Amino acid sequence: MLQLYNSLTRKKEEFKPINPPEVGLYTCGPTVYDYDHIGHAWTYTTADLLRRTLEFNDYKVRQVMNITDVGHLTSDGDTGEDKLEKGARREGKTVWEVAKYYTDIFLKHRNDLNLLKPNVICKATDHIPEMIDLIKKLEAKGATYVITDGVYFDISKFPAYGKLSGNTLEKLKAGARIEVNPEKKNPADFALWKFSPADSKREMEWDSPWGKGFPGWHIECSAMSMKYLGESFDIHSGGEDNKFPHHECEIAQTETATGKTFVNYWFHTRFLMINGQKMSKSLKNFYTLDDVIKKGFSPLAMRYLCLTAHYRTNLNFTWKSLEAAQTALNNLYDAVGRMKIKKNDSKINCAKFDRQFTEAINDDINTPKAIAIMWELMKSQYPDSAKKQSLLIMDKIFGLGLDKIKKKKITIPPEIKKLAEQREKAREEKNWALADQLREKIEKEGFAVEDTDGKTKVKNK
Repeated sequence: MLQLYNSLTRKKEEFKPINPPEVGLYTCGPTVYDYDHIGHAWTYTTADLLRRTLEFNDYKVRQVMNITDVGHLTSDGDTGEDKLEKGARREGKTVWEVAKYYTDIFLKHRNDLNLLKPNVICKATDHIPEMIDLIKKLEAKGATYVITDGVYFDISKFPAYGKLSGNTLEKLKAGARIEVNPEKKNPADFALWKFSPADSKREMEWDSPWGKGFPGWHIECSAMSMKYLGESFDIHSGGEDNKFPHHECEIAQTETATGKTFVNYWFHTRFLMINGQKMSKSLKNFYTLDDVIKKGFSPLAMRYLCLTAHYRTNLNFTWKSLEAAQTALNNLYDAVGRMKIKKNDSKINCAKFDRQFTEAINDDINTPKAIAIMWELMKSQYPDSAKKQSLLIMDKIFGLGLDKIKKKKITIPPEIKKLAEQREKAREEKNWALADQLREKIEKEGFAVEDTDGKTKVKNK
């Protein structure tokens, strides 16, 4: 039985999809105005683990991920400039060039981390008509109003506002010190459509029934998720920073438009920390996956590090912890590469460890426990064939590419072969003391000695 923590109910629940075995999963994608960083790597890896866990439980997952290439302003309060426009000015490129450049890098990094490709990757700029249609529905419900700079959603029309984050209208009013836009009815009302200023030099703007402009940040995810997954679907994932205001606003506008529950399970990943601090360019602790690679680490070492923390805890990144992850990964690859497969072991399985692993994964994707179980399996006395079968099953979740590790050909250096021949001769002459000395020399060089049928065999330890 798969149990997941639901941010909406604030408790672990048995997962029950709307139309089993189909599962609709929407993953909040990046705003492509700059390089994605290792915090993104952490969040998208945990979303990948969620999908793999669902598929491990025989669900058929349809994963949709957006690319935000317009409308995400520098402030979550609908103020400031569009992040894409700002990025274009910074780099002396067009907005479209900036969006494509950083989208391509993000998708490459996903591939480097061995993340499963979403069934649908949708760009905001390709779905402007769907957003306009959704705003029209909200307008017909009397949930919108127009002010100088755009069309806004009136959160007082959605009494359940705050049910995800706890930021209710009453709490927001009580906590409001300065209302940024005095024309707004409520401080937390949010833009559905922003008007282009008269002197605008925006590259991205579209005609609409309310005037030329561009969509607000929140409307895109509602419009695109409903297009590809329906008005109600199973799981919405994202980082904890998306919970408010982004996901709260998605719920408000979507459920107002449809009158239905938008999403049944909300899956939020905690922040990645750097040496116990929040990642920030000003603190000079801002790292990308390319920084990891340049320091000689494998991207999958970053993935392994992600597996050592639970998604509902902060992953604390240090270069020392990444080094430990790389060492563990190398040891795992080395062990798998040395595993011999024997035909007569094919029916043996590691049922005890398989069961423990499944229980750990189905307990809210407890990867730290699952990793520990994997290493216990490695130390067990099961035959290599049985171990490898179980490891390949576990790797359907871990995604470390164990199925691509080929059996290593053991090359015995000439000097070790010579020592083995000398030892064999010593044994024939019953010179046991010399035979023991030669065994010690061979083992000191990192090889194991086996005496089989009167012959000395040397192999890797």
